[in-house]
Amino acid sequence: MKASTQPLANRTTPRRRWRLALASLPLFLAVQWPPLAIAGQVTPPTVPDNLQVPSGNVAFLVGHAKGTQDYICQPSGESLAWTFVEPQATLFDDEEKQIITHFLSPNPAESGTARATWQDSHDTSTVWAKMTASSSDPNFVAAGAIPWFLLQVVGSQAGPTDGQTLIPTTYIQRLNTMGGIAPTTGCAQSTDVGAKALVPYTADYFFYMSIH
Repeated sequence: MKASTQPLANRTTPRRRWRLALASLPLFLAVQWPPLAIAGQVTPPTVPDNLQVPSGNVAFLVGHAKGTQDYICQPSGESLAWTFVEPQATLFDDEEKQIITHFLSPNPAESGTARATWQDSHDTSTVWAKMTASSSDPNFVAAGAIPWFLLQVVGSQAGPTDGQTLIPTTYIQRLNTMGGIAPTTGCAQSTDVGAKALVPYTADYFFYMSIH
């Protein structure tokens, strides 16, 4: 049998190839599936019992939102009231880099039903979600702040270049809210109908994915 002419130092044995493959696996996952690379590394705060995410889901992303909760003055019964219209917010990561835009838009999976929407700022992957539970428990929610929410994803769409960052999302929690509640004045007279109020708020949004 002819001996190999390849220098011993340059030969890669099957065992060494296997070790190299294992060593490169985390990098491969981080490149191919960014959400999976950080799944389980996000730690949400304690929440009221009704806002617990079902077992089998793990937080993989958090965004710190700055924006407004938008209201309009409309008739309500025999009087007038501020009516919620939509959120407008930008979510930032821990380094204050923009990662997601939050707004209201039609959900294609529900024949255009308007839903809370989150769109990744880089690959434009998008998810729509509906609120399934709410809490204003003063043990958790700051005075004068909008409620904490648990939302279930009811639609998703990849970006135009197959962006996938938000596609795994199953649930979203809106936590650590500050501000955002409707005004207490400015919507009492007939001349106020149609008036708008853009109320500043901040919140943390935690995105979950299934681990099954």
